[in-house]
Amino acid sequence: MSKPVLVIGGGVAGIQAALDLADRGLKVHLVEKSPSIGGVMAQLDKTFPTMDCSICILAPKMIECSRHPNITIHTLSQVTGVSGGPGDFKVKVIKEPRSVDESKCTGCGICSEKCPAKVKDEWQEGLTERKAIYIIFPQAVPLIACIDRDNCLYFQKGICQICSKVCPAGAIDYEQKAEEIDLDVSSIIVATGFQEYDPSELGEYGYGRFEDVITAKEFERLVCASGPTGGHLNRPSDGKIAHRVAFVQCVGSRSHKKGYPYCSSVCCMYATKEAVLIKEHEPASDVTIFYMDLKVFGQGFQEFVDRAQSHWGVKYVRGRPGEIRRNPVTKDLTIWYENTETGEVAEKEVDLAVLCTTMISRPENKELADVLGLELDEWGFFESLDPLMNPIETNRPGIYICGCCHGPRDIPESVAEASGTAACAAETARRYGQ
Repeated sequence: MSKPVLVIGGGVAGIQAALDLADRGLKVHLVEKSPSIGGVMAQLDKTFPTMDCSICILAPKMIECSRHPNITIHTLSQVTGVSGGPGDFKVKVIKEPRSVDESKCTGCGICSEKCPAKVKDEWQEGLTERKAIYIIFPQAVPLIACIDRDNCLYFQKGICQICSKVCPAGAIDYEQKAEEIDLDVSSIIVATGFQEYDPSELGEYGYGRFEDVITAKEFERLVCASGPTGGHLNRPSDGKIAHRVAFVQCVGSRSHKKGYPYCSSVCCMYATKEAVLIKEHEPASDVTIFYMDLKVFGQGFQEFVDRAQSHWGVKYVRGRPGEIRRNPVTKDLTIWYENTETGEVAEKEVDLAVLCTTMISRPENKELADVLGLELDEWGFFESLDPLMNPIETNRPGIYICGCCHGPRDIPESVAEASGTAACAAETARRYGQ
Protein backbone atom coordinates (compact mmCIF):
# COMPACT_ATOMS: atom_id res chain seq x y z
CA MET A 1 0.00 0.00 0.00
CA SER A 2 3.07 2.27 -0.01
CA LYS A 3 3.13 5.17 -2.45
CA PRO A 4 5.64 5.15 -5.34
CA VAL A 5 9.09 6.73 -5.18
CA LEU A 6 10.31 9.35 -7.65
CA VAL A 7 13.85 9.08 -9.03
CA ILE A 8 15.13 12.15 -10.91
CA GLY A 9 17.93 11.28 -13.32
CA GLY A 10 18.38 8.20 -15.48
CA GLY A 11 22.13 7.68 -15.26
CA VAL A 12 23.71 4.65 -13.63
CA ALA A 13 22.93 5.96 -10.11
CA GLY A 14 19.28 6.64 -10.91
CA ILE A 15 18.92 3.28 -12.64
CA GLN A 16 20.45 1.43 -9.68
CA ALA A 17 18.21 3.25 -7.18
CA ALA A 18 15.12 2.48 -9.29
CA LEU A 19 16.00 -1.22 -9.59
CA ASP A 20 16.68 -1.58 -5.87
CA LEU A 21 13.34 0.03 -5.02
CA ALA A 22 11.44 -1.98 -7.62
CA ASP A 23 12.95 -5.24 -6.36
CA ARG A 24 11.67 -4.32 -2.89
CA GLY A 25 8.16 -4.25 -4.31
CA LEU A 26 7.79 -0.47 -4.56
CA LYS A 27 6.51 1.36 -7.62
CA VAL A 28 9.04 3.79 -9.11
CA HIS A 29 8.76 6.76 -11.46
CA LEU A 30 12.10 7.35 -13.20
CA VAL A 31 12.30 10.83 -14.76
CA GLU A 32 15.00 11.56 -17.37
CA LYS A 33 15.30 14.75 -19.43
CA SER A 34 17.04 13.16 -22.46
CA PRO A 35 15.42 10.74 -24.97
CA SER A 36 17.01 7.71 -23.26
CA ILE A 37 18.21 6.59 -19.87
CA GLY A 38 21.90 5.69 -19.50
CA GLY A 39 23.64 8.98 -18.75
CA VAL A 40 27.38 9.53 -19.10
CA MET A 41 28.27 5.88 -18.45
CA ALA A 42 26.66 4.95 -21.78
CA GLN A 43 29.24 7.14 -23.55
CA LEU A 44 32.25 5.43 -22.01
CA ASP A 45 34.26 2.69 -23.69
CA LYS A 46 35.63 0.85 -20.66
CA THR A 47 35.51 1.18 -16.87
CA PHE A 48 38.49 1.23 -14.52
CA PRO A 49 40.28 -0.63 -13.01
CA THR A 50 38.84 -3.85 -14.48
CA MET A 51 38.65 -2.56 -18.08
CA ASP A 52 35.18 -4.07 -18.48
CA CYS A 53 33.03 -2.84 -21.36
CA SER A 54 30.93 0.02 -20.00
CA ILE A 55 27.80 -0.51 -22.09
CA CYS A 56 28.02 -4.29 -21.47
CA ILE A 57 27.53 -3.55 -17.77
CA LEU A 58 24.98 -0.79 -18.19
CA ALA A 59 22.75 -2.08 -21.02
CA PRO A 60 21.38 -5.08 -19.06
CA LYS A 61 20.43 -2.73 -16.22
CA MET A 62 18.75 -0.36 -18.68
CA ILE A 63 16.75 -3.20 -20.23
CA GLU A 64 15.82 -4.60 -16.83
CA CYS A 65 14.68 -1.12 -15.85
CA SER A 66 12.43 -0.84 -18.92
CA ARG A 67 10.91 -4.30 -18.43
CA HIS A 68 10.44 -4.21 -14.67
CA PRO A 69 6.70 -4.13 -13.87
CA ASN A 70 7.28 -1.73 -10.96
CA ILE A 71 9.19 0.93 -12.94
CA THR A 72 7.68 3.61 -15.16
CA ILE A 73 10.22 5.54 -17.24
CA HIS A 74 9.45 9.14 -18.21
CA THR A 75 11.97 10.34 -20.83
CA LEU A 76 12.18 13.88 -22.21
CA SER A 77 10.70 14.91 -18.88
CA GLN A 78 11.55 17.38 -16.13
CA VAL A 79 10.19 18.01 -12.64
CA THR A 80 8.64 21.48 -12.46
CA GLY A 81 6.85 21.49 -9.11
CA VAL A 82 7.00 19.75 -5.74
CA SER A 83 4.83 20.26 -2.68
CA GLY A 84 4.02 18.30 0.45
CA GLY A 85 6.33 16.29 2.66
CA PRO A 86 7.60 12.78 3.43
CA GLY A 87 5.03 10.17 2.52
CA ASP A 88 2.93 12.63 0.52
CA PHE A 89 4.85 14.62 -2.11
CA LYS A 90 2.80 16.11 -4.94
CA VAL A 91 4.99 16.34 -8.04
CA LYS A 92 4.40 17.97 -11.41
CA VAL A 93 6.35 16.63 -14.39
CA ILE A 94 6.41 18.16 -17.87
CA LYS A 95 6.99 15.61 -20.66
CA GLU A 96 8.20 17.26 -23.87
CA PRO A 97 6.80 15.97 -27.17
CA ARG A 98 8.90 13.32 -28.92
CA SER A 99 6.85 13.87 -32.11
CA VAL A 100 6.90 10.09 -32.52
CA ASP A 101 4.18 7.73 -31.29
CA GLU A 102 5.94 5.54 -28.74
CA SER A 103 3.36 2.77 -29.12
CA LYS A 104 4.06 2.48 -32.87
CA CYS A 105 7.78 3.17 -33.35
CA THR A 106 9.88 0.01 -33.79
CA GLY A 107 13.28 1.73 -33.75
CA CYS A 108 14.08 0.60 -37.30
CA GLY A 109 15.98 3.82 -38.11
CA ILE A 110 14.62 4.29 -41.64
CA CYS A 111 13.46 7.81 -40.78
CA SER A 112 17.00 8.79 -39.72
CA GLU A 113 18.50 7.36 -42.91
CA LYS A 114 16.23 9.47 -45.11
CA CYS A 115 16.19 12.70 -43.07
CA PRO A 116 18.09 15.48 -44.93
CA ALA A 117 18.79 17.73 -41.92
CA LYS A 118 22.14 17.25 -40.14
CA VAL A 119 23.37 18.71 -36.86
CA LYS A 120 26.26 18.02 -34.50
CA ASP A 121 25.75 14.84 -32.50
CA GLU A 122 25.97 15.76 -28.82
CA TRP A 123 26.12 12.09 -27.76
CA GLN A 124 29.26 11.71 -29.89
CA GLU A 125 30.58 14.91 -28.26
CA GLY A 126 30.20 16.86 -31.50
CA LEU A 127 32.79 14.73 -33.34
CA THR A 128 30.24 13.68 -35.95
CA GLU A 129 26.71 14.55 -37.08
CA ARG A 130 23.26 13.12 -36.52
CA LYS A 131 19.93 13.71 -38.23
CA ALA A 132 17.06 15.88 -37.00
CA ILE A 133 15.10 12.70 -36.31
CA TYR A 134 17.32 10.24 -34.50
CA ILE A 135 17.80 7.50 -31.93
CA ILE A 136 20.33 8.88 -29.49
CA PHE A 137 22.51 5.72 -29.42
CA PRO A 138 22.10 2.08 -30.55
CA GLN A 139 21.32 0.68 -27.07
CA ALA A 140 18.87 3.49 -26.18
CA VAL A 141 16.05 2.71 -23.75
CA PRO A 142 13.42 3.25 -24.95
CA LEU A 143 14.58 2.42 -28.50
CA ILE A 144 12.33 5.05 -30.03
CA ALA A 145 13.14 7.83 -32.48
CA CYS A 146 12.87 11.47 -31.47
CA ILE A 147 12.51 14.64 -33.54
CA ASP A 148 14.78 17.55 -32.70
CA ARG A 149 12.29 20.34 -33.36
CA ASP A 150 14.95 23.06 -33.25
CA ASN A 151 16.61 21.57 -36.33
CA CYS A 152 13.71 19.83 -38.09
CA LEU A 153 12.86 21.40 -41.48
CA TYR A 154 9.16 20.84 -40.93
CA PHE A 155 9.03 22.61 -37.57
CA GLN A 156 11.35 25.42 -38.66
CA LYS A 157 10.24 26.04 -42.27
CA GLY A 158 7.08 23.98 -42.76
CA ILE A 159 8.70 21.80 -45.43
CA CYS A 160 10.05 18.24 -45.83
CA GLN A 161 7.97 15.66 -43.84
CA ILE A 162 10.10 12.90 -45.39
CA CYS A 163 10.18 10.95 -42.12
CA SER A 164 6.39 10.62 -42.05
CA LYS A 165 6.40 9.43 -45.67
CA VAL A 166 9.00 6.70 -45.17
CA CYS A 167 8.03 5.47 -41.68
CA PRO A 168 6.60 1.95 -42.23
CA ALA A 169 4.83 2.02 -38.84
CA GLY A 170 3.18 5.41 -39.33
CA ALA A 171 4.66 6.55 -36.02
CA ILE A 172 5.45 10.17 -36.85
CA ASP A 173 3.15 12.58 -35.04
CA TYR A 174 3.89 16.25 -35.66
CA GLU A 175 0.89 17.32 -33.56
CA GLN A 176 2.16 15.97 -30.25
CA LYS A 177 2.03 18.50 -27.42
CA ALA A 178 3.84 18.80 -24.12
CA GLU A 179 2.14 16.75 -21.43
CA GLU A 180 1.78 17.56 -17.72
CA ILE A 181 1.91 14.57 -15.40
CA ASP A 182 0.87 14.70 -11.74
CA LEU A 183 2.53 12.20 -9.42
CA ASP A 184 1.80 11.37 -5.81
CA VAL A 185 4.96 9.89 -4.25
CA SER A 186 6.30 9.06 -0.81
CA SER A 187 9.90 10.16 -1.31
CA ILE A 188 12.26 11.57 -3.94
CA ILE A 189 15.77 10.59 -5.01
CA VAL A 190 17.89 13.09 -6.95
CA ALA A 191 20.53 11.56 -9.24
CA THR A 192 21.03 14.20 -11.93
CA GLY A 193 24.77 13.64 -12.44
CA PHE A 194 27.39 16.12 -13.62
CA GLN A 195 28.78 17.79 -16.71
CA GLU A 196 32.30 18.28 -18.04
CA TYR A 197 34.17 21.54 -17.55
CA ASP A 198 34.64 23.53 -20.77
CA PRO A 199 38.40 24.23 -21.04
CA SER A 200 37.98 26.92 -23.72
CA GLU A 201 38.74 29.66 -21.17
CA LEU A 202 42.18 28.13 -20.58
CA GLY A 203 43.75 29.68 -23.66
CA GLU A 204 47.19 28.23 -22.93
CA TYR A 205 45.97 24.75 -23.91
CA GLY A 206 44.42 25.77 -27.22
CA TYR A 207 41.15 23.91 -26.82
CA GLY A 208 38.76 25.20 -29.47
CA ARG A 209 41.69 26.55 -31.54
CA PHE A 210 43.58 23.33 -32.18
CA GLU A 211 41.47 20.42 -33.43
CA ASP A 212 43.83 17.86 -31.93
CA VAL A 213 43.38 19.16 -28.39
CA ILE A 214 40.33 17.29 -27.10
CA THR A 215 38.68 16.51 -23.77
CA ALA A 216 38.62 13.11 -22.08
CA LYS A 217 34.95 12.57 -22.96
CA GLU A 218 35.67 13.33 -26.60
CA PHE A 219 38.51 10.82 -26.42
CA GLU A 220 36.13 8.18 -25.01
CA ARG A 221 33.96 8.51 -28.12
CA LEU A 222 36.99 8.56 -30.40
CA VAL A 223 38.41 5.31 -29.02
CA CYS A 224 35.06 3.52 -28.66
CA ALA A 225 33.98 0.98 -31.29
CA SER A 226 30.58 2.71 -31.51
CA GLY A 227 32.25 6.10 -31.98
CA PRO A 228 32.68 8.17 -35.14
CA THR A 229 35.94 6.42 -36.15
CA GLY A 230 34.93 2.88 -35.22
CA GLY A 231 37.47 2.79 -32.40
CA HIS A 232 40.47 3.86 -34.50
CA LEU A 233 42.48 6.69 -32.94
CA ASN A 234 42.26 9.07 -35.90
CA ARG A 235 43.11 12.58 -34.79
CA PRO A 236 40.39 15.10 -35.74
CA SER A 237 42.53 17.48 -37.84
CA ASP A 238 43.61 15.17 -40.64
CA GLY A 239 42.51 11.63 -39.77
CA LYS A 240 46.11 10.57 -39.10
CA ILE A 241 46.49 7.77 -36.54
CA ALA A 242 47.74 9.29 -33.26
CA HIS A 243 50.79 7.36 -32.06
CA ARG A 244 52.04 10.02 -29.62
CA VAL A 245 49.40 11.01 -27.07
CA ALA A 246 49.64 13.14 -23.94
CA PHE A 247 47.12 13.48 -21.12
CA VAL A 248 47.04 16.70 -19.11
CA GLN A 249 45.59 16.32 -15.62
CA CYS A 250 43.73 18.81 -13.41
CA VAL A 251 42.40 20.94 -16.28
CA GLY A 252 39.93 23.32 -14.65
CA SER A 253 40.49 21.92 -11.17
CA ARG A 254 42.78 22.64 -8.21
CA SER A 255 43.02 26.27 -9.26
CA HIS A 256 41.74 29.48 -7.68
CA LYS A 257 42.41 31.56 -10.80
CA LYS A 258 40.53 29.70 -13.53
CA GLY A 259 38.25 26.75 -13.00
CA TYR A 260 37.50 25.19 -9.61
CA PRO A 261 39.62 24.64 -6.49
CA TYR A 262 38.52 21.08 -5.75
CA CYS A 263 39.88 17.76 -7.07
CA SER A 264 37.53 15.57 -9.13
CA SER A 265 39.22 12.45 -7.70
CA VAL A 266 38.62 10.27 -10.78
CA CYS A 267 40.75 11.98 -13.47
CA CYS A 268 44.00 10.16 -12.61
CA MET A 269 42.27 6.82 -12.99
CA TYR A 270 40.33 7.52 -16.15
CA ALA A 271 43.48 8.95 -17.76
CA THR A 272 45.29 5.73 -16.87
CA LYS A 273 42.42 3.70 -18.31
CA GLU A 274 42.47 5.70 -21.54
CA ALA A 275 46.26 5.40 -21.77
CA VAL A 276 45.96 1.62 -21.47
CA LEU A 277 43.27 1.64 -24.17
CA ILE A 278 45.73 3.32 -26.54
CA LYS A 279 48.38 0.74 -25.71
CA GLU A 280 45.87 -2.06 -26.34
CA HIS A 281 45.14 -0.60 -29.78
CA GLU A 282 48.79 0.06 -30.63
CA PRO A 283 51.41 -1.20 -28.11
CA ALA A 284 54.16 0.86 -29.78
CA SER A 285 52.37 4.15 -29.06
CA ASP A 286 54.11 6.76 -26.91
CA VAL A 287 51.69 7.70 -24.12
CA THR A 288 52.47 10.25 -21.40
CA ILE A 289 50.38 11.44 -18.46
CA PHE A 290 51.27 14.83 -16.97
CA TYR A 291 50.02 14.98 -13.39
CA MET A 292 50.25 17.05 -10.22
CA ASP A 293 49.48 14.31 -7.69
CA LEU A 294 48.15 10.81 -8.29
CA LYS A 295 44.85 10.13 -6.49
CA VAL A 296 44.61 6.32 -6.50
CA PHE A 297 42.61 5.65 -3.35
CA GLY A 298 40.16 2.94 -4.49
CA GLN A 299 40.40 -0.82 -4.42
CA GLY A 300 42.87 -2.02 -7.03
CA PHE A 301 43.65 1.54 -8.21
CA GLN A 302 47.36 1.60 -7.30
CA GLU A 303 47.86 -1.84 -8.81
CA PHE A 304 46.21 -0.59 -12.00
CA VAL A 305 48.59 2.37 -12.24
CA ASP A 306 51.59 0.13 -11.50
CA ARG A 307 50.49 -2.26 -14.24
CA ALA A 308 50.02 0.62 -16.70
CA GLN A 309 53.64 1.62 -16.10
CA SER A 310 55.32 -1.80 -15.89
CA HIS A 311 53.28 -3.81 -18.39
CA TRP A 312 52.02 -1.22 -20.87
CA GLY A 313 54.83 1.31 -20.66
CA VAL A 314 52.70 4.36 -19.88
CA LYS A 315 54.90 7.29 -18.82
CA TYR A 316 53.99 9.47 -15.83
CA VAL A 317 55.56 12.95 -15.62
CA ARG A 318 54.99 15.00 -12.48
CA GLY A 319 54.35 18.52 -13.66
CA ARG A 320 51.58 20.68 -15.03
CA PRO A 321 52.12 21.80 -18.65
CA GLY A 322 52.26 25.55 -19.10
CA GLU A 323 51.30 25.76 -22.76
CA ILE A 324 50.35 23.75 -25.83
CA ARG A 325 51.39 25.08 -29.23
CA ARG A 326 50.80 23.81 -32.77
CA ASN A 327 53.56 23.42 -35.35
CA PRO A 328 52.23 25.21 -38.48
CA VAL A 329 54.22 22.91 -40.79
CA THR A 330 53.76 19.41 -39.33
CA LYS A 331 50.43 20.22 -37.57
CA ASP A 332 51.77 18.37 -34.51
CA LEU A 333 51.39 19.73 -31.00
CA THR A 334 54.23 20.85 -28.73
CA ILE A 335 53.68 20.68 -24.97
CA TRP A 336 55.84 22.92 -22.78
CA TYR A 337 56.20 21.69 -19.20
CA GLU A 338 58.34 21.58 -16.10
CA ASN A 339 59.16 18.23 -14.54
CA THR A 340 58.75 19.15 -10.87
CA GLU A 341 60.69 16.08 -9.73
CA THR A 342 63.84 16.98 -11.64
CA GLY A 343 63.33 20.72 -12.12
CA GLU A 344 63.84 20.30 -15.85
CA VAL A 345 61.92 22.53 -18.28
CA ALA A 346 61.27 20.65 -21.50
CA GLU A 347 58.98 20.24 -24.49
CA LYS A 348 57.29 17.21 -25.98
CA GLU A 349 55.83 16.76 -29.45
CA VAL A 350 52.59 14.76 -29.67
CA ASP A 351 49.93 13.93 -32.24
CA LEU A 352 47.04 14.32 -29.81
CA ALA A 353 46.57 16.09 -26.45
CA VAL A 354 43.78 14.99 -24.13
CA LEU A 355 42.63 17.41 -21.43
CA CYS A 356 41.36 15.65 -18.29
CA THR A 357 38.78 18.20 -17.24
CA THR A 358 37.08 18.50 -13.90
CA MET A 359 33.54 17.33 -13.15
CA ILE A 360 31.25 20.27 -12.46
CA SER A 361 27.62 20.67 -11.46
CA ARG A 362 24.85 20.99 -14.02
CA PRO A 363 23.54 24.55 -14.51
CA GLU A 364 19.95 23.31 -14.16
CA ASN A 365 20.70 22.30 -10.55
CA LYS A 366 19.75 25.82 -9.45
CA GLU A 367 16.27 25.59 -10.95
CA LEU A 368 15.72 22.06 -9.65
CA ALA A 369 16.95 23.04 -6.18
CA ASP A 370 14.39 25.86 -6.11
CA VAL A 371 11.65 23.42 -7.13
CA LEU A 372 12.66 20.82 -4.54
CA GLY A 373 13.52 23.27 -1.77
CA LEU A 374 17.10 21.99 -1.51
CA GLU A 375 20.34 23.82 -0.80
CA LEU A 376 23.36 24.00 -3.11
CA ASP A 377 26.99 24.34 -2.12
CA GLU A 378 29.27 27.09 -3.43
CA TRP A 379 30.00 25.14 -6.61
CA GLY A 380 26.40 24.35 -7.47
CA PHE A 381 26.23 20.76 -6.24
CA PHE A 382 23.32 19.61 -4.07
CA GLU A 383 24.27 19.84 -0.41
CA SER A 384 23.84 16.93 2.00
CA LEU A 385 23.31 17.15 5.74
CA ASP A 386 26.89 15.99 6.33
CA PRO A 387 29.28 14.89 3.56
CA LEU A 388 30.95 12.33 5.84
CA MET A 389 28.39 11.18 8.39
CA ASN A 390 25.18 11.64 6.41
CA PRO A 391 25.99 12.12 2.70
CA ILE A 392 22.64 11.13 1.16
CA GLU A 393 20.07 13.03 3.21
CA THR A 394 19.20 16.66 2.46
CA ASN A 395 17.80 19.63 4.35
CA ARG A 396 14.31 18.54 3.22
CA PRO A 397 13.12 15.27 4.86
CA GLY A 398 12.09 12.62 2.37
CA ILE A 399 14.40 13.86 -0.41
CA TYR A 400 17.71 12.05 -0.91
CA ILE A 401 20.72 12.56 -3.20
CA CYS A 402 23.20 10.17 -4.76
CA GLY A 403 25.94 10.08 -7.37
CA CYS A 404 27.67 13.06 -8.92
CA CYS A 405 24.80 15.50 -8.34
CA HIS A 406 26.43 16.33 -4.97
CA GLY A 407 30.08 16.12 -5.95
CA PRO A 408 32.56 14.24 -8.14
CA ARG A 409 32.79 10.48 -7.61
CA ASP A 410 33.37 7.34 -9.65
CA ILE A 411 30.85 4.75 -10.85
CA PRO A 412 31.20 2.23 -7.96
CA GLU A 413 30.74 4.98 -5.37
CA SER A 414 27.73 6.38 -7.25
CA VAL A 415 26.13 2.93 -7.40
CA ALA A 416 26.78 2.30 -3.70
CA GLU A 417 25.19 5.64 -2.82
CA ALA A 418 22.23 4.82 -5.05
CA SER A 419 21.57 1.65 -3.10
CA GLY A 420 21.83 3.65 0.11
CA THR A 421 19.27 6.21 -1.05
CA ALA A 422 16.98 3.40 -2.20
CA ALA A 423 17.09 1.89 1.30
CA CYS A 424 16.26 5.27 2.89
CA ALA A 425 13.48 5.99 0.39
CA ALA A 426 12.00 2.54 0.91
CA GLU A 427 12.00 3.05 4.68
CA THR A 428 10.21 6.39 4.24
CA ALA A 429 7.66 4.77 1.95
CA ARG A 430 6.99 1.92 4.38
CA ARG A 431 6.79 4.21 7.40
CA TYR A 432 4.24 6.54 5.91
CA GLY A 433 2.40 3.81 4.02
CA GLN A 434 1.20 2.05 7.13
